[in-house]
Amino acid sequence: MLTRRLMLSGLAASTASACATSSNIQNQGADIDSQVSLAITDMYRRLPYTRDLASRAFGMLVMPGVIKGGFIVGGAYGEGALRLPDTGYASSANYYSFSAGSAGFQIGGQKSQHALFFMTEPALTRFQSSQGWEVGGDAEVTLLDGGVKADLNSTLAQQPVIGVIFGQQGLLAGVSLEGAKYSRIAR
Repeated sequence: MLTRRLMLSGLAASTASACATSSNIQNQGADIDSQVSLAITDMYRRLPYTRDLASRAFGMLVMPGVIKGGFIVGGAYGEGALRLPDTGYASSANYYSFSAGSAGFQIGGQKSQHALFFMTEPALTRFQSSQGWEVGGDAEVTLLDGGVKADLNSTLAQQPVIGVIFGQQGLLAGVSLEGAKYSRIAR
């Protein structure tokens, strides 16, 4: 029992320290931009069909380093940026944090990257104007399996928001964005 308490205390401390990193975003903007640019390059290399998604999208939210951990109770946190096609996805329009919590059978930790492609202008506008945007509550995200070559037919292209998860490292079963919340970070 004591071992479980120590592990949960360690998880809580790790999550709290990750959340504290958003307190001074002005100094971190350049770091986030650099990480987002590297993540986009990595995504295009691992999932070549995402270039086509990006060419059709009205915007792309990239979360380059989401840390997820859990032992019965879990949490995830990361920071990233919204990029728009008018700059060729080269500069960030705004910065966002990602957070999620979960309960149930789980143990382990993982680092991953993900991107959300806003395929319609209304979906992008709703995201940009929200104070906190929750997957499943504010919008449905069609999550593509990174191991499958995406057939970007007209049915898929009509989905308002398409997500891809890539670059997973670590051991934690399950890949989901359900219940995740994205919040804008003031610059």
